[in-house]
Amino acid sequence: MPVDFSGTWNLVRSENFDGYMSALGIDFATRKIANLLKPQKEIKQEGDFFSIRTTTTFRNCFVEFKIGEEFDEDNKGMDNRKCRSVVTWNNDKLVCTQNGEKKNRGWSHWIEGDELYLELHCEDQTCTQVYKRA
Repeated sequence: MPVDFSGTWNLVRSENFDGYMSALGIDFATRKIANLLKPQKEIKQEGDFFSIRTTTTFRNCFVEFKIGEEFDEDNKGMDNRKCRSVVTWNNDKLVCTQNGEKKNRGWSHWIEGDELYLELHCEDQTCTQVYKRA
């Protein structure tokens, strides 16, 4: 049985978020604001169905998906680009591949101890964020 990601998680540290956002083509002013934010993630997992809500004081994101089923993703909370995404299990990691305007784009979520890790990648940039359960 896969790990249960359900819960509310608060960002505690982030590495190379600016580089990741730059690869997405996000403008300088928005990147500076986004780097100051401390997002909170609310993850609901019911079997192979997930909903992930990421909230900040600036922008919010929401995505729902079923493992293994491709879906249209509208990244209004990040870069306003649409893409086709699919999320799969890789052992106890959730791995998302996003196909759209940008190359090598996607993310992975996994849990180590009491921390939730999120690795974001786009083109040649990788960002790692760490969250703690609220």
